[in-house]
Amino acid sequence: MSVNVIEAGGLGKRYGGTWALRDCSLAIPAGHVAALVGPNGAGKSTLLNLAAGLAEPSAGGVTVLGGRPAGSRAAADGIAFVAQDTPLYKNLPVADMLHLTRNLNRRFDQAYAQGRLAELGIPLKRKAGKLSGGQQAQLALTLALARRPRLLLLDEPVAMLDPVARHDFMAAVLTAMADDGVSVVLSSHALAELERVADYLVLLSRGRVQVAGEVEDLLASHRMLTGPAADAGRYAERPVVHLQRGEAQAHLLVRATPHDPVPPGWEAHPVGLEELALAYLREPGAGALPGPARGRSTQTSEVTR
Repeated sequence: MSVNVIEAGGLGKRYGGTWALRDCSLAIPAGHVAALVGPNGAGKSTLLNLAAGLAEPSAGGVTVLGGRPAGSRAAADGIAFVAQDTPLYKNLPVADMLHLTRNLNRRFDQAYAQGRLAELGIPLKRKAGKLSGGQQAQLALTLALARRPRLLLLDEPVAMLDPVARHDFMAAVLTAMADDGVSVVLSSHALAELERVADYLVLLSRGRVQVAGEVEDLLASHRMLTGPAADAGRYAERPVVHLQRGEAQAHLLVRATPHDPVPPGWEAHPVGLEELALAYLREPGAGALPGPARGRSTQTSEVTR
């Protein structure tokens, strides 16, 4: 039976009179790099903070690592979290950052951390604030991985990095997953980057979990139809996610399999992750996908921030 690394039911978080996340229900199975995608204010960071135990729910609940309450000691020991601003003490040397992290955690692999930093050419005597943006991100990731977590939460980890640093950071994440069996949930706007690394997708938009499932299955269940613009309305009863109509041609992203018949005069093309995500972000009214097996869930969530 598959273990869910994050499972939420009716989860909500309110700040004053504003709901940052409300009535969110989903399940993310272990063994994936799960991409959490949505527009600004969709509640992605709030969801990650709740899962990490850094905030208390205002409604509902969330468990991690197969049913452990978020924020409990059993959960905290198995989770590492890297926020967008790579929280480091800028005036401390790298060696002191390792020492501090080791003393604040019950489990910390000092040899692994030092070896990884040596491979990256990050001097232990240099202050964290003097490192490049990419090096700071790698230091934060090293501190997280040295805790030997089962679940790694990443909140916009590459937002401020250049393309080479982004590539190197995500390569390190994939290596950790392959070598140590770490499950990863990352929030990001870099859809092109996610297409290369993510194999599970959760898309939050305008109060609904629009998509939740394995990327391979989601892509296999969608097709792009291209045909005469005048005939686009004829297929309104088809499960259309997004319609783009030009003067001569129309492009319809529909829920369909490769075996479904193609309308006469139309062509069918496979879709990529970026194309799929953008379609749901543009057309949130298209509705959530049916909730398939293996822990996937697409129940409603209401997000205002």
